[in-house]
Amino acid sequence: MDSIDYYNKYAAKVFEETAEQDMSEIMKWFLAELEEGDTILDLGCGSGRDSLTFYELGFDVTAMDASEEMCKLAEIHTGLDVLQMTFEEMNFDNVFDGIWACASLLHIPKKELSDVLTKIARALDDKGILYMSFRKGDYEGFRGERYFCDYTEDSISEVLRDNGRFDIIKLWETDDVRSGHSDRKWLNILVRKH
Repeated sequence: MDSIDYYNKYAAKVFEETAEQDMSEIMKWFLAELEEGDTILDLGCGSGRDSLTFYELGFDVTAMDASEEMCKLAEIHTGLDVLQMTFEEMNFDNVFDGIWACASLLHIPKKELSDVLTKIARALDDKGILYMSFRKGDYEGFRGERYFCDYTEDSISEVLRDNGRFDIIKLWETDDVRSGHSDRKWLNILVRKH
């Protein structure tokens, strides 16, 4: 089973666990770089939680997820159309002012992340910004039925340096917002296309 199959199979469970989590503290850094009405791609939107927040704040939001079942739930939750598309299928040119990839790129094998970052850079307009988050660590492999790649500040900085398309604005660590996961640390990365 790959990660997309997992989200199709457990869509309702994932929705219940994530739809009401408060991401405002992390979101404020991303939103500080944007203006009302700017275009945002919610990359791996899951429940649509963040797409809905951005939409309600006056942004032009495109929600996207690879899981057909998550797309259906996100459409019901947000009232927005949700693109069903994998990272690999993504093919936008200079469309978005911001791309929000909250806990979504962590399913990409490390050797493939730079190629996806290149697609993301192409999707962003000049000086566009990207937010992404990963579990902090150096693990790569399956946890249960999903594939995960964790990063440290050094390892994600190296990926970005090698990719050469982004400048780091802010890199910070946070606790997991979900109850029962207080021992888990997250790495948050905000970068600008250059």
